Amino acid sequence: MNPRHPSKPAAAGPRTAIAAALSLLMMGAAAPVGAAVVISQVYGAGGNTGALLNADFVELRNTGNAAVSLNGLSLQYASSTGTTWNSRVNLNGTIPAGGFFLVQLAGGANGAALPTADQVSTSINMSASSGKLALVAGTTALSGSCPLPSAEVLDFVGFGSANCSEGSPTPALSTVLAAFRANAGCTDTQANATDFSTGTPAPRNSSTVVPSCDGNAPPPPPPPPPPPPPEVPTLTTIPAVQGDGAKSLRVGELVSVAGVVTRVNNNGFFFQDAVGDGNPATSDALFVFTGTTAYPAVAVGNVVRVVGRVAEFNVGSAANAETLARTVTQLSALTSVTQEGVGSIVPTPVTLPLASGDLERFEGMLVSIPGPFTISQNAFQSRFGQLTLSVGGRLETPTNRYRPNSAQALALAADNARRRLILDDGSSASNPSVTPYLNADALPRTGDVVMGSLTGVIDYGLATDSSAGAGGYKLHPTLPPQFGVSNPRTATPSDVGGNVKVASFNVLNYFTDFTNGQDANGAASPGCREGSSVRPANCRGADNLAEFQRQRAKIVEALAAINADAVGLMEIQNNGNGAADNLVAALNARVGAGTYAVAPLPAQGTGSDAIRTAVIYKPSRMVADASISDPNAINDRPTLAQPFTLPNGERFVLVVNHLKSKGGCPGAASVGNTDSGDGQGCWNAKRVQQAERLRAFLAEVQTATGVADALLVGDFNAYAKEDPIDLLTRNGLVDEVERVHPGGYSYVFDGASGRLDHLLSTASLSPKVAGSTHWHINADEIPTADYNLESKAPLLCSGNPCPADPYRISPYRSSDHDPVIAGLNVYKTLVASSASTSLVGTPGDDILISGAGRRTLTGGAGKDQFVFTASFTGGATIADFQPGADLISLRAVLQALGVTSSNPIGQGYLSCKASGTDALISVDPDAAGAALPRALLLIKNQPCAVLHPSNFVL
Repeated sequence: MNPRHPSKPAAAGPRTAIAAALSLLMMGAAAPVGAAVVISQVYGAGGNTGALLNADFVELRNTGNAAVSLNGLSLQYASSTGTTWNSRVNLNGTIPAGGFFLVQLAGGANGAALPTADQVSTSINMSASSGKLALVAGTTALSGSCPLPSAEVLDFVGFGSANCSEGSPTPALSTVLAAFRANAGCTDTQANATDFSTGTPAPRNSSTVVPSCDGNAPPPPPPPPPPPPPEVPTLTTIPAVQGDGAKSLRVGELVSVAGVVTRVNNNGFFFQDAVGDGNPATSDALFVFTGTTAYPAVAVGNVVRVVGRVAEFNVGSAANAETLARTVTQLSALTSVTQEGVGSIVPTPVTLPLASGDLERFEGMLVSIPGPFTISQNAFQSRFGQLTLSVGGRLETPTNRYRPNSAQALALAADNARRRLILDDGSSASNPSVTPYLNADALPRTGDVVMGSLTGVIDYGLATDSSAGAGGYKLHPTLPPQFGVSNPRTATPSDVGGNVKVASFNVLNYFTDFTNGQDANGAASPGCREGSSVRPANCRGADNLAEFQRQRAKIVEALAAINADAVGLMEIQNNGNGAADNLVAALNARVGAGTYAVAPLPAQGTGSDAIRTAVIYKPSRMVADASISDPNAINDRPTLAQPFTLPNGERFVLVVNHLKSKGGCPGAASVGNTDSGDGQGCWNAKRVQQAERLRAFLAEVQTATGVADALLVGDFNAYAKEDPIDLLTRNGLVDEVERVHPGGYSYVFDGASGRLDHLLSTASLSPKVAGSTHWHINADEIPTADYNLESKAPLLCSGNPCPADPYRISPYRSSDHDPVIAGLNVYKTLVASSASTSLVGTPGDDILISGAGRRTLTGGAGKDQFVFTASFTGGATIADFQPGADLISLRAVLQALGVTSSNPIGQGYLSCKASGTDALISVDPDAAGAALPRALLLIKNQPCAVLHPSNFVL
């Protein structure tokens, strides 16, 4: 995607507007009683693919007979179901009597330009279809999903699926439809659906002449001024236009420059001075913005002369400090493009990371950069045709490795920036019909590599889908990149050991009710609960039954492969156990009837959020005791504690968490919760409070259950070294992933990897944690491979043939978080007394320890370990050994005899002889030496094949 004119990122939701009598509330407006300003037209698809106009806009109408000052008023926007109104434009200016006032908002590359706006602001980026828009007396942000009625709200429009409006909302808008107030903006009955209709957008500004709302004709406009004389362009060079700073000193000048075309994109081209100025501080190339205009002279290798105006293009929003500091020098408003010959450019060699400075001095130039490059993010590959690459391995989130704002974290952030490069497809189109760089197996994955060198032109643009997000330097390739697999998928997670396997899995909004008003059975649904509201708009996840079936199939495959004894789930619909029961039914259909069950609902409730935490488990492996939840108001979703009792009588508690997300920053009044820039994102203070409460809740659970062993799992929405995790680990909890795999990741964001999903154990349980792992089935996968049907390149394709849908019924991209898995050694330990002649285990998993003496050991059901100490010299019988489940440990016995072989069975230190239907195991301390083997133990009802390394710990 060309970052200079990207398609506008998707807004958080739709917009609406209400009209109210301005004369009653206006601050300082010079208008007679009865004058009123209303919202007369709304358009939200500006700049999107297929848009008629290149910017969103709101049109205001003065329905009175006197000019009205807008100073002190504001336009405020929220998504269709949003509760925050941080998107705001503080108005200034005057609407003439009976006239219009045009406010131009955020935009993109597609569509025609608006007429001259009376005020321009990119602070509001509206949805193309639905939303809420308010004209407010004052500049303080509104609050709540429906701030009506309110004396502050002068006019309000809810459009599309908005959950608040005057009466009912207007019809939905689109790339070709705006909402119009009837009678040229004069009709205001306080009913959006009645007052508004949709039609082709036609923005009007203060120069528009129309009859006033009382029917009187306005005065004639003044005559236009005479046209200025034609401007003569300055003959100069590309390096002179670029200059040696971040911005050109010739902005606004009409210039005539020549160069060789090196790359043609869908909305412009790059050309480079054939010789250059020899100054390494200045770029020798420029981007020329052509929009949709075709110039026959433009082709790679042609020398062209361009007459156009020098501009600095901000790829982000007007409030984006990062992109404002790195605007892109370009030529636009072209007068002519003519061919003067042919030529060629030799790519300039560039090695990353640069020893000093950044790629600004190579802006627009044809370069060659040696690799290999690691793919650090593919989240925007299908949407914008871009992959985030890095040299020296994948990028790690600094606060995943170091404490926020530490010197090490700041150094890692700087190093990440120097190592990062975005591989772009050179198109400003969103969701192209063929996803660039993607093969039929939905590869490459994050962690795979681009081999060899990359050759192309350097550019700068957005690195995310938000105009307020980070920017980065890009390369538009002129030679095809070559990909290699270095991060292959695995069919199952790594072995974590232990006798009990526990997992944590964020299932990314698993809902059995959908936004289309249906449920998982195909029946009508009243919708989903959020707070006191129940309606389809509250539902998340799959939009319909077809998407849900695709979603469920993937999650079932993932859970079946994990094969855990208990799983903590996040982001499952909060409808009792309805969604969880649905998932378990599908899972049992895959792995066997009755394999899994849903843990009981806690008596304390599951909260009022649309999503909750839940637990599923294998009833054949453990008993789920009464669950306990924490409804404390600080929690966004109640923490769920599930005690388990194993057949051997041992107990532990699984504590499932889902802390406040990093998104949706509040206002400055919420102390500590705005983004401070230390890498922890929004709502850090609240997550710390939730972590403090979690400590107290854990103590309450331990007291109530009498169980000290607890494993805290879930999506903590905090990376490994951030404040919430630091608070918990400083106060006695053990980070089990960090203990085994320092760093690690479960999520990829802004091109860097880190752990949001954690395993934290109490000190008493930590020695029993055999191992842990993140199974990388989601974070590394392209989002196009998920269950969704909308905005997918293969499904939007109009060509022939079209690429295949990358969706597969597989674990891969079943969610956006990787599951995390732990193995626990929750055995019952039984020690034979010196005088005993037998030792009997429980119905569960036991460790039976035997020293000197002749005795019979019976493990019973479960996975048992028969451990013989150094004092054991022989004479034991194992009555019920089960190969493949049980283990015999002779390590201490062999060490006491001086046997240090790594293969004592193969080298003859241990041997077997049939004794009737039993296996008699003997030990020979010198193997093939003179000493004779000595009978050690009898394994009942087993052949000598039982003497195999898989059955022994040696």
